[in-house]
Amino acid sequence: MSLHRVARCADVPHDRGLAVEIGDCKIVLLRAGEQLRAFQGECPHAGAPLADGALCHGRLICPWHKAEFRAEDGVLCEPPALDSLKRYPLELRGEEVWVDDLPLEDPHTPPADDARTFVIVGAGAAGTACAAALREKGFGGRIVMIDREADAGYDRTVLSKFVLAGEMPPEDTPPLRDESFYKEQRIERLQNQITSIDAQTKALHLSDGQTLSYHAAVLATGGEPNPLELPGAELPQVFLLRSKAQAEQIMKTASPDQRAVIIGDSFIALECASALRQHGLDVTVLARHAIPFAAQFGEAVGKAIRALHEENGVKFITEHEATEIIGDDKVEAVLLDNGLRLSADLVLAGIGVHPATEAFASLPKEKDQSLRVDGGMRVIEGLWAIGDIATFPLNGQPQRIEHWRLAQQHARIAAANMLGGDEHYLDVPFFWTWHFGKNYDYLGHAEHWDEVEFLGEPENPPFIGLFGRNGVVVAAVACEKERAMALLTERMKQPLPMEDAWELIRD
Repeated sequence: MSLHRVARCADVPHDRGLAVEIGDCKIVLLRAGEQLRAFQGECPHAGAPLADGALCHGRLICPWHKAEFRAEDGVLCEPPALDSLKRYPLELRGEEVWVDDLPLEDPHTPPADDARTFVIVGAGAAGTACAAALREKGFGGRIVMIDREADAGYDRTVLSKFVLAGEMPPEDTPPLRDESFYKEQRIERLQNQITSIDAQTKALHLSDGQTLSYHAAVLATGGEPNPLELPGAELPQVFLLRSKAQAEQIMKTASPDQRAVIIGDSFIALECASALRQHGLDVTVLARHAIPFAAQFGEAVGKAIRALHEENGVKFITEHEATEIIGDDKVEAVLLDNGLRLSADLVLAGIGVHPATEAFASLPKEKDQSLRVDGGMRVIEGLWAIGDIATFPLNGQPQRIEHWRLAQQHARIAAANMLGGDEHYLDVPFFWTWHFGKNYDYLGHAEHWDEVEFLGEPENPPFIGLFGRNGVVVAAVACEKERAMALLTERMKQPLPMEDAWELIRD
């Protein structure tokens, strides 16, 4: 063991981590009750500096995407990270903290001592998180992941934020897991598609004629972008964005001298508007709402985001809809219902998604074609559904929420319950959206509120806004207030009065 003096005990705060370095090794020191701990200094998800996050209720919360880790041992509690933190040996010598720069050994793959087969249908955020959680929680049986894409699961969130901006080549889209992970953890990846499911006999029928029997299965097929149903929508320069392959097609077409028309004002649509504008294209958005995201973020933040887009040259048309895409072999223009003709070289539709549940005709569905699950994400005995396709109980009400991190939370709950647990979703939904270099965090799921208060101004970040109903925080939105949002991520799991929330984040 080679120990290095890194800090004094008194240097380590009680409410956050302390960043230290041993050569190139970045480490965060934490207080876990009366003890000190040393862990890797950057979040295993996207490399956020963990010392900039918050320590609350015995958990370390990542500042960027709100992964949570147990302060006692670094064990992963909440995604989007898929790994626990590496822990480093630490020794106290009087008032000085000494740390080794070689981490303690990671736990090994569970032994193959279980005869059961668990099948995961879908290998996106939810499916990959479920596979990782099963091994983490000690399942030693066979895991089969069925994926229609050839590549292993990857980080879709970067496609609309960075790939379309030209900041990241499509082929550099980060995988959720390296190939070595699947080999080491004995996780089989099968490129195929489900055609039907027989939940009574626990059998999945695949497009190549195979039948796959399972002891437990998870459906994690995600959402499909809603197609554009207009004359001319079949032209080759009309795009949807969900996959790396689609992002690649867009980037092969898009060049800085072109005109892009974006139909829709969803989060994906406006992230694409920001990205393509940064890539140098002329961008016009045909928006359904004069104020984007007002239903989620409130009018003040929605106006600020629209103003940010307009300051960067994005044009909005809100009074009129597209009726036709004009062109013979390629897109030439978009025709509006008032007769206006918008010249265009490419069209991108961002008009929402629908649950990809077509193959599950034998299962009962909600009106929106999602699958109703109980609090443990179970559809029926032996079968779970997670992510975009699941309508689940949240605060006593059935909800379907299309959030990346939430899908991974569902996955961890399903994994625990497949192994005999009784876990339920008790967290607070969180997502983030990126526009012209600014990241907006949103916490909660509020459809109604009776008060909104801001610290700072939405049009001039940093700011944080709290939405209250009957004096209790129901949602928060912020830009450049990562640590405050990290604290709220944990504290909002219990009813949090507005007054207490302000005290907490004003410190």
